Formats: sequence, structure tokens, C-alpha cells
Amino acid sequence: MADTPEPRFRPALIVVDMQEDFCPPSGSLAVKDARTITPLLNTLLSLPTFALRIGTKDWHPQSHISFASNHPGAQPFTSFATITNPYNPSESYRTRLWPDHCVQDTPGAELIPELDVRSLDRIIEKGTDPRVEMYSAFYDPLKAPRVSDSGLAGVLRDAGITHVYVVGLAGDYCVRSTAADAVAEGFVTYVIEEGTKAVDAEGWQACCKEIVDSGVLVVSKDSPEVKRLFGTS
Repeated sequence: MADTPEPRFRPALIVVDMQEDFCPPSGSLAVKDARTITPLLNTLLSLPTFALRIGTKDWHPQSHISFASNHPGAQPFTSFATITNPYNPSESYRTRLWPDHCVQDTPGAELIPELDVRSLDRIIEKGTDPRVEMYSAFYDPLKAPRVSDSGLAGVLRDAGITHVYVVGLAGDYCVRSTAADAVAEGFVTYVIEEGTKAVDAEGWQACCKEIVDSGVLVVSKDSPEVKRLFGTS
């Protein structure tokens, strides 16, 4: 009997939103210890195993709907707003409101200098439409119809990608949403736990369970799924 062929393995790395506004000490929406994951991200970016290395950036207009400052009386972190599909009033969702962050062409929107940006093959800008929140690097949560689509799914398919590894910020928002949409698009998807930090660190373990429930594999940097990137098992 012939041996069963090994499944094809052509992985991509997605480094999510490693931007100044998400990092201490001066980020307007700084995630605790966010900068400490950079060495691991740079190690991953250096691996020749990845067929594609993509960075993402929140790239918001000042009028973005997720900013508490654009909702009279609202407070960052504690207030929420309803976002309605501008093309379909019957579709809506609730979103948490944030401090102004990653505003286009401001220092806070820049990728941190410690990140090896030269190793990125492409940078995807997201959250550019002021009418919708867009945690995922793929598209906004609205479906009937979509309002904003970055084209990332097509980029991955054109490159023949089979597996997606997701790292960056923040684990409980943009990393989580990007990974879930990668699964929905048909890619085997991993979140490397040491390669991310969460806004709500105390809720990270519960968030991990929800990430896994969406079909994403949350793995350690020492797991077989990551070691294979280094040519080890």
C-alpha cells in the first residue's frame, strides 16, 4: 500500500497591530507588557519557513466610530455603542469604545521600531472606514453586506497559503478576530500564546477557550506546531 502523502504545509505569519499606541510607555491604548513579545515576533519573522509575512495596522480616521470622543458623554473602556450596517439597517452589533488611537499619519499609528519591519512582505491597514469597527485584519463583523474588506483572504490564497500563525496585539480583540476569520476562510490557524498580550489580562484564559471554540488552535512556542517552523519536532 502506498504511503499517505503528507498534507501540504505552506504557512503565513500575521503580526497584528504592533503599534506605538498599543504599547507602553506612552500608547493611548497601551497593553501591559506589549513590547516584551517583540523578540519572539522577530525570531518568527526571520524564519525562512514562512511563505508570507504580513503585518497589520489599525489606521483610523479621527472620526472613527470606536473612539469614545466621538460619542457625547461616553467614556473609554466602559462605554459601548451600537454600530448599524450603513447598507442594511436591520444588521447591527455592539462594540466597546476606546481612547483615540492609531489615527492615520500620527506617531501612535506607527509600528514600533523594535519590530523587524524589513522582514514583512506586506502591511495591511484596517479600520479605515469611520462607520465600522474592524478588529479583524480580514473584514468588519457585518455580513449583509460587508462594509470593509482588506483583501487579506485573497492575498493568502494567491500565495497558496495553507496554515496561518497569528501573533501581536491584542490577544482578546484583533488577534482573536483575525484568527477566527482565518479559520472561517479555510486556513488551519494558530495563535502562539507567548506572542500576544491581552487588553483584559485577567480574562485571557476564558478568552482562550472561546478562541479554541471558534476552531483556532492556541499553542505554545514550544509546541510541535511551532517547532516545525524551525525544522524541529
